[in-house]
Amino acid sequence: MAKKVDKFYSTLYFLAPALVLFLAPWFIASGPSPAHLNSPQGAELIFQRKQITWVDSVFQTLTTREKIGQLFSIRVHSNWRTSQLLEVEKLIQQYHVGGLTFFQGGPYRQTRLSNRYQQLSRIPLLIALDAEWGLGMRLDSTISFPHQMTLGAIQDDSLIYEMGREVGRQCRRIGTHINFAPVVDVNINPNNPVIGDRSFGENKDNVARKGTAYMLGMQKEGLIANAKHFPGHGDTDQDSHYTLPIIRHSKSRLENIELYPFRKLIEKGLMSTMVAHLQIPSLDSTPGRPTTLSPKVVSQLLRNDMGFEGLIVTDALDMKGAVKNATPGEVAVLSFLAGNDVLLIPNNVPLAYNSIQRALQIGRISMEALDQRVKRILKAKYFAQLHTYQDLPLSGLAQDIHGVEAKILLEKLYASAQTLVRNNQDLIPFKRLDTLKIASLAIGGNKANTFQRYLGKYTEVTSFQTPKTTNAFQYQLLSRKLAQYNTVIISLHDMRKRAREGFGISPQTRQFIKNLQAQAQVVLTVFGSPYSLSYFQDTSNLLCAYEDTEESQKVAPQVLFGALPILGKLPVSAGPFKEGTGIRRPALGRLSYSYPEAVGMRSDTLRKLDSLINRYIRRRAMPGCQVLIARKGSIVWSKNYGYQTYNKIISVHDNTLYDIASITKVAASVPVIASLYEKGVLKLDDPALTYLPSLQASPKKSIRVRELLTHQAGLTPYIPYWEKTLNPQGGLSSLYYRQQYSLAFPHPVAGGIYASKNMEETLWNWTLASQTGQRDPRTRYFPYKYSDLSFYFLKRIADSLLQQPWETFLNQDFYKPLGMNYTGYRPLDRFPMNQIVPTERDQLFRRQLIQGTVHDQGAAMLGGIAGHAGLFSNAQDLAKYFQLYLQEGLYGGQRYLEAKTIEEFTRTQYPNNKNRRGLGWDKPEEGKEYSYLPNLSSPQSFGHSGFTGCVVWIDPQEELILIFLSNRIHPSVDNRLLIKDHVRRKALNYAFRAITMPQ
Repeated sequence: MAKKVDKFYSTLYFLAPALVLFLAPWFIASGPSPAHLNSPQGAELIFQRKQITWVDSVFQTLTTREKIGQLFSIRVHSNWRTSQLLEVEKLIQQYHVGGLTFFQGGPYRQTRLSNRYQQLSRIPLLIALDAEWGLGMRLDSTISFPHQMTLGAIQDDSLIYEMGREVGRQCRRIGTHINFAPVVDVNINPNNPVIGDRSFGENKDNVARKGTAYMLGMQKEGLIANAKHFPGHGDTDQDSHYTLPIIRHSKSRLENIELYPFRKLIEKGLMSTMVAHLQIPSLDSTPGRPTTLSPKVVSQLLRNDMGFEGLIVTDALDMKGAVKNATPGEVAVLSFLAGNDVLLIPNNVPLAYNSIQRALQIGRISMEALDQRVKRILKAKYFAQLHTYQDLPLSGLAQDIHGVEAKILLEKLYASAQTLVRNNQDLIPFKRLDTLKIASLAIGGNKANTFQRYLGKYTEVTSFQTPKTTNAFQYQLLSRKLAQYNTVIISLHDMRKRAREGFGISPQTRQFIKNLQAQAQVVLTVFGSPYSLSYFQDTSNLLCAYEDTEESQKVAPQVLFGALPILGKLPVSAGPFKEGTGIRRPALGRLSYSYPEAVGMRSDTLRKLDSLINRYIRRRAMPGCQVLIARKGSIVWSKNYGYQTYNKIISVHDNTLYDIASITKVAASVPVIASLYEKGVLKLDDPALTYLPSLQASPKKSIRVRELLTHQAGLTPYIPYWEKTLNPQGGLSSLYYRQQYSLAFPHPVAGGIYASKNMEETLWNWTLASQTGQRDPRTRYFPYKYSDLSFYFLKRIADSLLQQPWETFLNQDFYKPLGMNYTGYRPLDRFPMNQIVPTERDQLFRRQLIQGTVHDQGAAMLGGIAGHAGLFSNAQDLAKYFQLYLQEGLYGGQRYLEAKTIEEFTRTQYPNNKNRRGLGWDKPEEGKEYSYLPNLSSPQSFGHSGFTGCVVWIDPQEELILIFLSNRIHPSVDNRLLIKDHVRRKALNYAFRAITMPQ
């Protein structure tokens, strides 16, 4: 009876799939199953049913030769010669290989070849790629994501999942179905020559979490993940490509460490795994037998003990670790007998194929075992959607695999990995920039790199470079050059991965870094293996950036200066620095750098700026310009257009300086007046007489400070003071000017022109003598009239209250701490003339090309230092100052103004008096358009324009900063095309359209 029962259940077992197919329609039609089928479990049942149907239908058509062919995945390079590619066609057609594994080449060539080979194969090919860090690991013209050691430093595993999804999406786009990733080897051995930075690190839990996240991301996109190298290749000092490494750990140790990540991934639905070529006596004591060829490892341990039901793939069978003790044909047979499903890259495909066929004929391999493997492979092909295969489109391929979302993710990954290993005196991130004199030394580079370029965006940094071969004497000379700096940022580049190569760091370099700490604060940034940190046990400040990529070099300065938080932790131990070391630091609120899409803007809309601006440069509205857009704390558009002049000799670059004209009012006068207001020494509604007793007899004595700031002070809009200083012949009067500097004539007006030391008093007296308007008897308000004269008053009031010169206060309290090292008055005192764009060729007053001195005549007569004009700057610097207004007065961890002060200064002061102005700031006016004001901005927005062709605009509602700097008055102020065609308004509106308008 027992035998009959056993036979009944055995029969039922084999008939179960057929019964499910037969009865499924009945179950679906008879009960509450539709709701169930809409659940994840129901969807899985439907998928499995369809998968079984397709697998069985294909399997029934296979010949024995085709079944054998399904076992093999052969090597292909899309950059091979035609004869080699034709050989692949032959193997597909004659040996019915089941899969291809691509290596070198390019995405377009590989996709085209994949289409071609799929057309040649009756059974769809399972195409694989060994792309541990994305397509860039194997293919040119593609994105490389961080290596797994870098990912191991990241604390937010959701980023790894997103990377898995993006890698999956890109792989599927080029026709790949299985990626031989992630590596889940626990890299305990620092001298490991083959795994190293391919591992997530030495912590088994971290490896398991990261491996699971990466796996789930790829499989979410329909890409089969492959965990490798089973049972664990992390604790060896030999490379299985060249020999058969021996791992002598006990089985309990392997269970506790090496096998742990594999178990965790299997629990979460791992679809395939790769078996390594290792000799592990505790798992299989057969002398010289690699784990790949071991039934005890593959069938017993992986398949039975660990319950793995997915696809088992051998490591490449052309590696020495596999063929060291057996012929290529016998290796294929032994791999099959061990329990592997896919035989990867055999040395000799015909020999391997024939060896399997012969083993099948003589009964060494059973047909049942072959059928089982083939069905498992077909199930994987169904998951990869090969049951509905269609040729992949070649058009749009480059755009599809270089999406901006991938680039944003790439920067997030590198930024999240940056690890602050040591931070003496809490130096990092840098805080008071005005106390630091910084040099950057790039070791391993011959020219300034991305890292140094981005350091210079935050403050003044002098850059040096030296090769890795620098000797001790040359380092001594460098030390002397660096002696004038109190902070030196050293970066290590072009490093090596292996400890046996000293990671590419010479003993002379290590000694130099150690010695330099005696004379300066040293911040060492390592763009290479974290294991190299063991060389720098005495270094005071140490940042591990892991990889020497453009992205890593871009984000490292941002974490050093606090634009981004520091979040990473070491995934491995190095000397005294243990795994898990990492000093977390929050961001300080400095501007970061990213892509428009990262802050909810569209690049395609912003790119329209290019055609707009270039069109107006061609029409000679301006020789060139700078445009900067920042949103939500990130600069997402910073471009330089054209040249300084129409002769196209010197192009505009980031550090080109512009005369920003009346923007001086908000970038100089406003912060001075606001600071005095906060300190309580100045009150906005006090009359000017309170601070200027000399006004006692003047009708201007009752003008209030608030009225001065809002151009509602009854003052004359403009007085051409310079005309008063000409002699009867129209030249410069010697009463006011000399050609040489002297104590009596100290104020530089233009090249070879110096004004009298009494000029300020002269202009002040003329200002006092100017006509004053009348207050409206009903409102008691002066009418709104824009006038520079208000800022003559404001500067004089501030000078009476400040304890130091106006420009000194601005440098000390704002510009230097903010890192605005290019902003200031009299730029020729600090910068060469060829860095400063020229403005007008003045034919009437100064009679020369104005370059390096302020264009505004009144400000020039004052020696270039005034409240209404005189500042020179660039877009990068101005963005820092304006960002503090979006951050309620904070920037770089330092408070510059109180939030309530900013609120007061940026609100409309007299909305009922036809005056749209804030305190110093311009504001939009409902229902009206102005030449430069973006008409899409919110009522909360504010900014200012400059006569020279500049504009800045800030919109708190959108957290947006817009900066447009140009010299539209070169060579003549009569050029009004920029104004007449509202070019600046059009340009700034593109930024708002990038946020608000549909595509």
